[in-house]
Amino acid sequence: MEISPENLLRRPLTGQKCTLGCPILDRCLGGGVPCNSVTELVAESGSGKTQLCLQLALSAQLPLSHGGLSASSLYIHTEFPFPFRRLQQLSRAFCLDSRLKGNPCDNVFVHAVHSADQLFDEMSKIESFVGGSKSHLPVKLIVIDSIAALFRSEFENTPFDLKRRSSLFFKISGKLKELAMRFGLAVVVTNQVVDFMGPNDGLNGLRIGNVGSLYSSGRRICPALGLAWANCVNSRLFLSRNEEVIGENIGLVDVGDRDNLCIQSRRRLSVLFAPHLPKSSCEFVIKREGVFGVER
Repeated sequence: MEISPENLLRRPLTGQKCTLGCPILDRCLGGGVPCNSVTELVAESGSGKTQLCLQLALSAQLPLSHGGLSASSLYIHTEFPFPFRRLQQLSRAFCLDSRLKGNPCDNVFVHAVHSADQLFDEMSKIESFVGGSKSHLPVKLIVIDSIAALFRSEFENTPFDLKRRSSLFFKISGKLKELAMRFGLAVVVTNQVVDFMGPNDGLNGLRIGNVGSLYSSGRRICPALGLAWANCVNSRLFLSRNEEVIGENIGLVDVGDRDNLCIQSRRRLSVLFAPHLPKSSCEFVIKREGVFGVER
């Protein structure tokens, strides 16, 4: 269908969604991760980005009646090595819970990419794989983990490189959006963060979306890749991790001892911007069996 202002107005903001594998997390996102768009997960290292993406790749295989897409996924990883052991661990818990037959890992197709230029050059192969293969469940989910790793080490902070980097931003995101719309895909990309130092408000303070300031592990941070990349995604989700003193060690999971204090990590998923969602957030935990929301 030709894209025009009239067609965009007629098109609903949301369509099919893919469950995250937890009803609390799904409720925070209005039903799950939307198809026909690009969703970004922003977080510092160790906050749960990859864990959530692995769980999403398994959940996509669930039938439509259970919130899945009855589909396989293409997982493009840029940071090495790929966590095969964790995927297998999650898949065992997933099989017990979902009662799906076979090995769900067989429906997660993993592909390594080493540079932004390589990713763009392979877009035609990705398109053929998504649209052409009849030997497996249809691909309805593409994960790129992480997009920042492709750009942060390859480009210098010079006018020429910054211009070339922005050009690749728009070429890659444009192709991802085209694939998402054409094949009804849910596209998820992960992004890293950088320490933020500057004014608190306005554009110079990087207020993009619902939250003016982002904090994780006691640091003020902002998404990597800047404003140009922020305009390349449809939705942005933020995973934060902070530590809280809870007193005596009473045997809680994910609790450590530091200077005779008991410290518990508390993680939160927040919607920074999305065309179909209000401001919302929920706490979550990472367990051996997967990622689960917490109601408090």
